[in-house]
This record gives sequence, C-alpha cells and structure tokens, in this order.
Amino acid sequence: MPRRRHRQGDTPSVFEVGYTVKKLLLSNLALFIVPSLIWGSTWYVIKFQLGTVDPIVSVCYRFAIAGLVMLVFCRLSGLNLRFTRKDHLFIALQGCSLFGINYWLVYWAEQSLVSGLVAIVFSCIVFLNIFFSGVLLRMPFRKRVFAGAVCGVGGTALIYRSELSSFTLEGSQLAALGACLVAVVLASLGNILSARNQRQGLPVIQTNALGMTYGAVAMLLFAVLTGREFVFDTGLAYVGSLMYLSVFGSIIAFGTYLKLLGNIGPDRAAYAVLVIPIIALIMSSLFEGFVWTGSALLGIAMILVGNIVALKSKEPPERA
Repeated sequence: MPRRRHRQGDTPSVFEVGYTVKKLLLSNLALFIVPSLIWGSTWYVIKFQLGTVDPIVSVCYRFAIAGLVMLVFCRLSGLNLRFTRKDHLFIALQGCSLFGINYWLVYWAEQSLVSGLVAIVFSCIVFLNIFFSGVLLRMPFRKRVFAGAVCGVGGTALIYRSELSSFTLEGSQLAALGACLVAVVLASLGNILSARNQRQGLPVIQTNALGMTYGAVAMLLFAVLTGREFVFDTGLAYVGSLMYLSVFGSIIAFGTYLKLLGNIGPDRAAYAVLVIPIIALIMSSLFEGFVWTGSALLGIAMILVGNIVALKSKEPPERA
C-alpha cells in the first residue's frame, strides 16, 4: 500500500521518520563515510593491541567477539542462517581472507613498520580490486576509476613521504613489507569474494556473522598449531581498544563497507580506503603531535580529487 502523502503542516508519523532515517543511513554516501571514519581511527587504536598479546591471538579475540555478537543478533532478529555447503565454503573463504589472515599480517607488520607505510601499501588495494574485479567478476575496466586510483595512491604516498624515505630493505622491515603485500592481496580477494557472495543473493549481515566466526576459528587453529600462548591483557587500553575494534572496526565498518561494495562495485568501494589516511592524520595531530606540512595538505587534496574523479563515474557495476 503506498504511503499517504502529508498535507503541509501535518506531523510525520514515527514510521515515516524511521523510514527516512533508515534511507539516509543506507545511502551510498553514508555507507562510504562510516567505514572511512572508523577505519581512519583504527590505525591508531591497533597500537594498543600490540605488546603483551600475540598479534594472531588478538585477531582471534577481535573476530570471535564480533562474530558472536553478530550471530546472537541474527538469532534474535530471526535472520536466516541456513545456507548450502557451497555457500558456507565461499563464506569461509571470505572470512579467512578478510577477517583472519589479512589482519594477523597487518598486526604483525605494524610491530616493525610505521603505520604510514602500512597505509601506503594498503592504499594499493584500489588497483588490486580493479584487477581482480575484471579477471574474476568480469566487470568492465573503468578509466575514470583507474585515474582516480593513481591520483589517490599518489596523494597517500605524498602524505607519508618522510616515513617512506626512512624505510630500508633490511631485516625485519623487509619481512614486514612482504607480510603487508600479502595482506593487501588477501584483503582484495576478500572484497571480491564478498561481491561474488552478494551476487549469489547471500545477505551481508549473515555472511559477515559467519565469515567473522570462520576467520576467528581459522586463527585459533593456526595459533594452536604454531604454539602461540593464549594470554589476555586486562589493562584498560587493551580491553577498550579490543572492544572498539570488534564492534566499530569490524561489525559496523565491514557491514557498511561491504554493503557499499555490493551497491557500487569493488573497484569504486575501495576508495573508502584512500580516505583513511586523512582521518589517520587528524587522529595523529590530536593525540601524537603530528605537524601539518605542505606535502601532507597537497596529498590530501590529491586523495579528494581522486575520489571525486572515480566516484563520479556513472557506469553501474555489471551484475551477474
């Protein structure tokens, strides 16, 4: 039944207000902004996870909490969690690549690399998403998206120019760089798997709930097999950052980002990653005494221009 139009001066009903709010929250703009803001802060928050607890164990804790919370939500909301074995296989692949191994490698790499260099490497996910979208999803190559990627990644490198120049191909830094490169490839493949799952009609909420659980289990098994010690830091900094990363950095950020990915395609959705350095710099200036420079401002301008060029592309993602 169509909604009744209100005459001028009528007061909107609670249902209509709720519908309007829901529509705004699910708009592509909101779906782009929310994960960008959250993940921009997680580069700083992850530092509180390093130290006492082994990185792989911290990743296991993070996604076990997120997966459990989401599974409980699905049950209470009556959302369907019954899928075929083939569906579970692809959900597990998405979970292990996007919610497991990828994050363990990032946590491990950040013990040897400055966060700026990790951000630069991860900004390359836009190129990988363009490549894998074409090869695995048969999506058309969009020149505006690629041009925006070049501009955005260049801007990210300019922001962290000093950190990039201090990098040396020696010892632990080289191994950490290799781990970062593997992590970004896995993250991109996780993006593509999510796009594939959505094309097959699998809902984002349930696939994330199961995927995060599969990712946590995979990390648990790997930790046990490699003899990692399961300890827990009861300090406020560790517990607080763990809860923030589980609820905001995992449940909310991935829920909105992967929904956006299904709406506009993996190639353009990845531009949310390019906004992260801007948020990270703001966080750094507030809590770490970062001093703004001309190159940082120019880099931010390049990222914004790259986003405008790419996201204004009117070509819709090709659906299967």
